[in-house]
Amino acid sequence: MEKRPNWENPIQFVLACVSYAVGLGNVWRFPYLCQMHGGGGFLVPYLIMLVLEGIPLFYLELAIGQKMSRGSIGAWTAISPYLGGVGLASVVTSLYLCLYYNIINAWSFWYLFHSFQSVLPWAECPINSNRTGPIEECERATPTQYFFFRETLNISPSIEENGGIHTGQALCLVLAWMITYLFIVRGVKSTGKVVYFTATFPYVVLFIYLIRGITLHGAVNGVKYMFIPKMEQLADPNTWINAATQIFFSLGLGFGSLIAFSSYNHYNNNFERQAIIVSMINSGTSIFASIVTFAIYGFKATVNYESCLERVRLLLLNTFNIAEDSITIDNVFVWIDKLNSTYPVQFAEIESQLESCDLESELNTAVEGAGLAFIVYSEAIKNMPLPQLWSVLYFFMLLLLGMGSMLGNVTAIITPLRDFKVMANVSIELLNGIVCLFCLLVGLGFTTTSGNYWFTIFNDYAATFSLLFIVLIEVITVSYIYGIRRFEKDIEDMLGHRPNWYWKIMWTIASPLLLILLFVTYIVNYIRGGTPTYQAWDKELGKSVMMEYPLFGQIFIGLLLASSVSCVPLTALYVYCQKRKRGNHLKRQRAVSTVST
Repeated sequence: MEKRPNWENPIQFVLACVSYAVGLGNVWRFPYLCQMHGGGGFLVPYLIMLVLEGIPLFYLELAIGQKMSRGSIGAWTAISPYLGGVGLASVVTSLYLCLYYNIINAWSFWYLFHSFQSVLPWAECPINSNRTGPIEECERATPTQYFFFRETLNISPSIEENGGIHTGQALCLVLAWMITYLFIVRGVKSTGKVVYFTATFPYVVLFIYLIRGITLHGAVNGVKYMFIPKMEQLADPNTWINAATQIFFSLGLGFGSLIAFSSYNHYNNNFERQAIIVSMINSGTSIFASIVTFAIYGFKATVNYESCLERVRLLLLNTFNIAEDSITIDNVFVWIDKLNSTYPVQFAEIESQLESCDLESELNTAVEGAGLAFIVYSEAIKNMPLPQLWSVLYFFMLLLLGMGSMLGNVTAIITPLRDFKVMANVSIELLNGIVCLFCLLVGLGFTTTSGNYWFTIFNDYAATFSLLFIVLIEVITVSYIYGIRRFEKDIEDMLGHRPNWYWKIMWTIASPLLLILLFVTYIVNYIRGGTPTYQAWDKELGKSVMMEYPLFGQIFIGLLLASSVSCVPLTALYVYCQKRKRGNHLKRQRAVSTVST
């Protein structure tokens, strides 16, 4: 069996972890949670959870990988044969993530390619086939929504109605997987080179966007909204639960990627310092990206607010005999009060047409996920000077963030597979190719007309429950089965010193209790939530509507939730049966030898 490769230097390992951990969630999930939970007030529970849960568990996974020098399956099997299922559950969860995550990169490619046009295609509605006006669906929605739901996804009205594959999206997905394969083709040797770019360039783009963002008209409104905390949100338990969950997923715990990456470290590498550095970089990036996002939010909200005021101004000018320059968007509300008191009868006739313009409500509109990345941002970009330049920069950054995370996701599958003796003679290029091809072929299902609804199922249910379970088992295993004293000795053997009291308290008390709380909360919320629902696009209304998943969708969700988690007890049961079978066989052999004697 060939010698296990290593990172060329510690910087490669740190950059690989940063590239993996700093992903789309930092750009589209964290700002949404900040907005939903009182702006700057959300930073308080977020940073507390980072200390109680994020850094200790990140440290724990790096230590296990470096000590065992194996992928997740091999590492947990080495601790106890009964725990091989923990590693298998991580591989299954990472496989689910790989199946759907690259479709986001395909969307980024789609938007990137469409950015090289004199007029951005989401800036205005396309003309209908009769050339008499804009397409009705686009008029009912907005050009950015129309481009995402119709041009990009060609979405069906519900998950029950399926159509063919979207050729453009399928080609973009093929391209995404081809690049992923090239990035990982020779394993850690090629990944180590790629991360220098995928881990650093997004920061260049974010910095450029920060400079551009804070100079936009109204950006200050968004930044003020972020940093003025609504402290009453701290009394809401959901704020703390969402902070803990965000830390958990943002660092990529439980997928097996961190164990896989650290398994390529030299035995005496200082992973303790690296765990702290990567965790801090990850959280710092979330806050940095939020400042950029809220500057964009402020610009978009101000543009929408002033457009609303302009429509009200025109309505007043067209209704009342007033000089055009007398009403401006700055004094609209003064004129509304004045006209209401001076011409009450006339004013009553147009009152139903008056829009309610409110900057605060524009800023309060919280959007996450694809809605933020592909609709809200593209809405803001189209109103910027040189929109094509900002569009190319933004979607290229999204692409690098997504590709960087894919390196970790695929490594989490390939590394444990390479540890099996049966795979020892299979070349790494061939194994990587088989995994990528399999994920591509299954992933083509997400490019169909109902594919986005299946994407939502995977995004909502494929990882959350299983990761909480996996990491809970991990921390309990290390603290109470493998033994915290034995784990301390392992760390001392690698680093030359034992972990201090902070790490031990976190691993044995704080983190397990917090994970149990999150796990129970997830189950309670899932049960209390009733029938699972999803957002379906209604082209007649030009907006998303809530629908319940059909029976087959609910069964599939149940299978997703159970499939990875069941690996743990099933593997333990299999090992127990095998040991018992071998024990019985040895007893029979002894009995035969005794009789013959």
